[in-house]
Amino acid sequence: QLQLVESGGGLVQPGGSLRLSCAASQFIPDYYAIGWFRQAPGKEREGLSCISSSGGDTAYADSVKGRFTISRDNANSMVYLQMNSLRPEDTGVYYCAAELGIHPSAMCSGYVRLDQASWGQGTQVTVSS
Repeated sequence: QLQLVESGGGLVQPGGSLRLSCAASQFIPDYYAIGWFRQAPGKEREGLSCISSSGGDTAYADSVKGRFTISRDNANSMVYLQMNSLRPEDTGVYYCAAELGIHPSAMCSGYVRLDQASWGQGTQVTVSS
């Protein structure tokens, strides 16, 4: 399994921006989709944004569409989540995950269990004034 490490979280005021990074311990093989997920206190894990192996297909949750942008740098085994116009309800622990052979829409849908996915340890994002 891939080992993933998230970074870039922190405390930010409402309306601010953060850029999260997900670093893989090795070259990410083809056909691995990568996704960003959020676990907020008292809520179920939510798929926020997912991207295909090539970067050509992306998916976004309605709650972040137009505010968050996912991208990946396969040469450096990195995936990023640019988060703009942050809101207090964006607070939570953000995880990246890698799953083989899945479309980004399915990965982020919440209907696929992702039992075989590799997960990072998470990074805390707090949006508060």
